[in-house]
Amino acid sequence: MKRNKMLLLFALSLVLSVILAACGGKDKTEDKNAAPNKENDKATEQEEAGEPDAEQVLNLIESAAIPSVDSAIVEDAVGFNVLNNVNEGLYRLNLENVAEPAMAAEEAEVSEDGLTYKFKLRDAKWSDGSEVTAHDFVFAWQRAIDPDTGSPYGPFMMSGVIKNATAISEGEMDKSELGIVAEDDKTLVVTLERPVPYFLSLMSFGTFYPQKEEFVTAKGDAYATNSDNLLYNGPFVLTEWDGTGDSWVYKKNEHYWDAENVKLETINVDVVKDSATAIKLYNDGKKDRAGVSGDLALQYSSHAEAIVQPETSVFYMKFNQEKDGKETPLANENIRRAIAKSFEKQDLADVILANGSIPANFLVPKDFAFDENGKDFRDIAGDHLVYNAEEAKDFWQKGLDELGVTNLELEILGGDTELSKKMNEYFKSQLEGNLEGLKIKLKEVPFSVRLELDTNQQYDIQISGWGPDFQDPITFLDLFVTDGTNNLMSYSNPEYDALIASSKDELALDPAARYEALAKAEKILIEDDAAIAPIYQRGLLQLQKPYFKGLAVHPFGADYSYKWAYISGKE
Repeated sequence: MKRNKMLLLFALSLVLSVILAACGGKDKTEDKNAAPNKENDKATEQEEAGEPDAEQVLNLIESAAIPSVDSAIVEDAVGFNVLNNVNEGLYRLNLENVAEPAMAAEEAEVSEDGLTYKFKLRDAKWSDGSEVTAHDFVFAWQRAIDPDTGSPYGPFMMSGVIKNATAISEGEMDKSELGIVAEDDKTLVVTLERPVPYFLSLMSFGTFYPQKEEFVTAKGDAYATNSDNLLYNGPFVLTEWDGTGDSWVYKKNEHYWDAENVKLETINVDVVKDSATAIKLYNDGKKDRAGVSGDLALQYSSHAEAIVQPETSVFYMKFNQEKDGKETPLANENIRRAIAKSFEKQDLADVILANGSIPANFLVPKDFAFDENGKDFRDIAGDHLVYNAEEAKDFWQKGLDELGVTNLELEILGGDTELSKKMNEYFKSQLEGNLEGLKIKLKEVPFSVRLELDTNQQYDIQISGWGPDFQDPITFLDLFVTDGTNNLMSYSNPEYDALIASSKDELALDPAARYEALAKAEKILIEDDAAIAPIYQRGLLQLQKPYFKGLAVHPFGADYSYKWAYISGKE
């Protein structure tokens, strides 16, 4: 998976402002590959506990304003959340996080070679009462891949996947050559560049949603600039959004094909960036859900209405091996390995983060990707670079000897938020305490500055992270191929590159062998080469009113679906 600056900005919202992150979104797969989700299990239990019995109005908080609701332009977590609730693609993630037919009337017909997908569309309408057709998908996808559109996610999601997408995005072919054809109003045929095991998962991602050409063209530059200049085919319509404000409203979409299963009538949303303010609004009964972070996490972790929301974002140290054309001390494998094994991850998760995050000895997260038999990828791949201070000291001394020095000064590049600063101080204390002769300097800067420093490889160690766009290990492992745009630390291993390439080509239709190859690649990246040092897999602490039920929390793609949510038992 490739990254550019816009993808990084999307990921920042996925991972809050603690670290320099890459894109997060998330393979929406068949049932056998679905990831278990503890909070969704709870939501299911809540559904069984009661029926809607109060005014179906929900009051929520978002972390930032909406930058865009144009599916060709959206690149951030807030935008994708909004898009997911007011629009719909061929598939949608359900409560169990299984991608199931949505605008598609039934499961896709797939050719034997895995290259052609035929979709039959259901009878569905836009919010203006007109029919959703296969032509709407053709128009939207061609618009997203057209270089003139400037879509951040069109080329990112389609290149190497949809036939001719790469050439079109690079201006070498016309967008009409994209591998998507409307055979008639209700039949859509998609041709792939190569077999993609997680393709149906991608069909629930916002970039692949339809757009009505007549409407988009008529609106021109005004399209998607406010809630009146949009069309909707999802569970809700967006209202009272002026394109810049810090509040908006969702209203039930009466034209939605599955409207009878949408219980909420209204969702009022306000942007609240400060956790303390959000909690006060929650405690005052003005909001039905609020995130808890920083120092407040410890205080509220035992609250009766606290919910730990497991996430699939993983954070790690990036070790920059080359700066200004010269090797850095981190080009030494033993130095990298020593640092990776010298900090206690459990204490960081329990005391500093205190939000349900767990120590990570891996890159591909737990409870995320599963093989044909439902086995977690983590059980296949195992742990790497587990904390061991004594081993770290030995590797450190070997590295110093190889470099011909007795001490080193290295800089950690991190964020400037309160929580980020506390994490950075923790790393400094752990590393300096366990590795004699190491001095750590902390560089704590705003995200935009970190982005520039990362792009130019002007750092030693960087606290970074990744949130997945689809449910497959490759969404993480593709980050570190040689010269990959997400690499930006001069890491290169031909064997690693070959394993990643084989997972996309000759092993694409052999799931067991493919997972073994990806597991081997992860081991090379972390255990053998210590190219990165995993830190933690994030959890989020939320306060949620007990009458708020049926929320779908997704481990990839958009974070939430309100389609099945409802109010029950509110006094």
